[in-house]
Amino acid sequence: MTTDTSTADTPPSPAAADAPPAQFTHRQIIVTMSGLVIAMLLAMLDNMIVAPALPTIVGDLGGLNHLAWVTTGYILASTASTPIWGKLGDLFGRRIVFVSSVVVFLAGSALAGMSQNMGELIAFRAVQGLGAGGLMVGVLSIIGEMIPPADRSKYMGLMMAVMPVAMIGGPLAGGFITDNFSWRWAFYVNLPLGAIALVVCWITLAKLPRGTGKARIDWLGAGLLTVWITTLVLITSWGGTEYDWASPQILGLAVVTVVTFVAFVIVQRRVAEPIMPLRVFSNLNFTLSGGLAFISGFAMFGAVTFLPQFQQFVQGSSATNSGLLLMPMMIAAMVVSLASGAIIGKTGRYKVFPIAGGILLTIALGLFATLGTDTSKTTTAIYMVILGAGMGCLMQTSTLIAQNSIELRDIGAGTGVATFLRNMGSSLGVALLGAIYTSSLTDSLSGVGGAGAVAGNQMTPAMLRELPEAARHTFQVGVTDALGMMFVVAAVVAAAGIVIALFVRQVPLRGSVPAEAHLVE
Repeated sequence: MTTDTSTADTPPSPAAADAPPAQFTHRQIIVTMSGLVIAMLLAMLDNMIVAPALPTIVGDLGGLNHLAWVTTGYILASTASTPIWGKLGDLFGRRIVFVSSVVVFLAGSALAGMSQNMGELIAFRAVQGLGAGGLMVGVLSIIGEMIPPADRSKYMGLMMAVMPVAMIGGPLAGGFITDNFSWRWAFYVNLPLGAIALVVCWITLAKLPRGTGKARIDWLGAGLLTVWITTLVLITSWGGTEYDWASPQILGLAVVTVVTFVAFVIVQRRVAEPIMPLRVFSNLNFTLSGGLAFISGFAMFGAVTFLPQFQQFVQGSSATNSGLLLMPMMIAAMVVSLASGAIIGKTGRYKVFPIAGGILLTIALGLFATLGTDTSKTTTAIYMVILGAGMGCLMQTSTLIAQNSIELRDIGAGTGVATFLRNMGSSLGVALLGAIYTSSLTDSLSGVGGAGAVAGNQMTPAMLRELPEAARHTFQVGVTDALGMMFVVAAVVAAAGIVIALFVRQVPLRGSVPAEAHLVE
């Protein structure tokens, strides 16, 4: 095993690796969690809150052809920076690195709100994404260092419940802010919330180890990681839509992806302090949990992103109401996440949850593949409950398995890898399933007058309402057929998660600290 020069000249003993470095009372944990919840909410909320404001932003700043990069730039920067922040936390200590990521995120938020053109907005959104990567991995790493695995699930369930809140609350808040204030406040709203998280975490995290900071950062590995992630997402985004799969552009991107990925692996094996230590993959459970994280991100976020298409184009809901219609999924995810965390904390057994989560996800996505123009809102709500229950079973459990499979000295890098894989799944899921949806919709409407002329991204719900009944029905059938094909692919991917979950070994959760040590005030 590679020596970690940031902690000692030799690897720590298993006991030292498993024991938490500092003891926190229940009151301290709750106070700290309040700041961490705000930070996690900021990171997740910001990717959703901007969506309702995008039409207004384009009207104000122009640059319609670069609109997708307002979101893509944020996701790419967040994904690429996640393992970097995780490793920095291992080297320099969680507190200073986490606070730094909050500062970067707030700076990006302020600059994005002041953008004067689309180029500036995309650049500042990337700055936001850089900070958001540190927020997400920092929160999970801090929980991993504060609380031993046997007690962690109770708190991790609360943190995972933030995700559906952000997914639903983001579009609702973004729409309200845009309608009643200015799209710039979709970014400025982060500042007071971030300031609270900054102060709370700076005070409450003082007991965490500060790190030595003596090791060198693997900047070459970070650069190679960024390149192959970016080119891979571009391939899935542009292949079959912007460019033919056999075009020189796509083939060129594929070559760059393969070459930089191979170079990245070689560099990670040779440098003293790799940005993504490959030794964590030597543990089978960690590798399996990474696969679960990737699949859950791909199937859930890739598919859920497109549910509003059905709600608005076929069921006739407004943008705000389509967010409200996702409430059954959010509530189910929150309830199951909290319940599973409590059960794992009490019994110490977790293998059943990723299996159940994979089954529920596959069933839900398969049901969504049967959507038709006459499917009622009640029916889709039932499907969403099943999907949310699958999310609640899978999300926090995959992170818990990953953290329980690695030594404490690698908790930041390991959590960064797990979060990176989930983000990669989300990025590729949105890109690939979006390409399938757009291509299928365009093909089904090709040659159709009226609706076909404005198919795909050119259609809006308002435009659809102005079409003749026959043309409107044709477009709605095209939407349901395209979504059906997309959900079939997502269901197949989710089914692969069931197979992976079956191979997870039930390993006892490490290091439950006696109640009087850290859960008694």
